[in-house]
Amino acid sequence: MTIAIRPAAAADVPRIDALLRGCFPAPDEADLVRELCLAGDMVLTMVAEDEEAGEIVGAVVFSRMAVSVNDRSVAAVALAPIAVAHAYRRQGVADALIHAAHERLEAARVVLSFVLGEPAFYGRFGYDAAVARNFASPYAGELFMALPLQGGLVPCGVRDAAHHALAFARLSAA
Repeated sequence: MTIAIRPAAAADVPRIDALLRGCFPAPDEADLVRELCLAGDMVLTMVAEDEEAGEIVGAVVFSRMAVSVNDRSVAAVALAPIAVAHAYRRQGVADALIHAAHERLEAARVVLSFVLGEPAFYGRFGYDAAVARNFASPYAGELFMALPLQGGLVPCGVRDAAHHALAFARLSAA
C-alpha cells in the first residue's frame, strides 16, 4: 500500500464528499465542506490517496477565520474536518495529512490554526487550549485549541475575536 499526501484537486471533490459521508454518522461534515467551498472560505484541503487502489482514503480541511489581536487581523485557519477511511485508521494517515498541511500553511504565512476537538488527539500536533484562551469565540473552552504556526510564536497583545466561517454557525444551529 502506497499512500500519497497531496493538495486536493477539483476532480477529488466527489471522492472527498463520499469519504466524509462514509466516515461520519451524519452528513454534517460533508455539508460543512460543501458550504465552505461554495462560500469561498476554503484555505487548504489535503488528501491521502491509496495509489494502488486509486482511492481517496483521507482528507483534512482548513478554512478561513477572522482573528484579531490588539485590533489587528491575524492570518488564521480552522481545522475541520479530518477524516480517514476505517480500513486506513491507526496507520499514520491522519498524522501525515495534518503535518503536511501545517507545513503548507506555515509556508503561506498563516499564523494560527484553531481546532475544536479532543485534546488527547490534537495535542499530539501542538494544539493547546491555553493558546486559544481569551479569544472571543462561541466555541471557547477546553476543547477549543490553537497552534501557533510561525515557529511557535504567538502574537502578543490582547486577544480579540476568533470567528469561524459562517458555515460553522449553520452547522451548530442544525
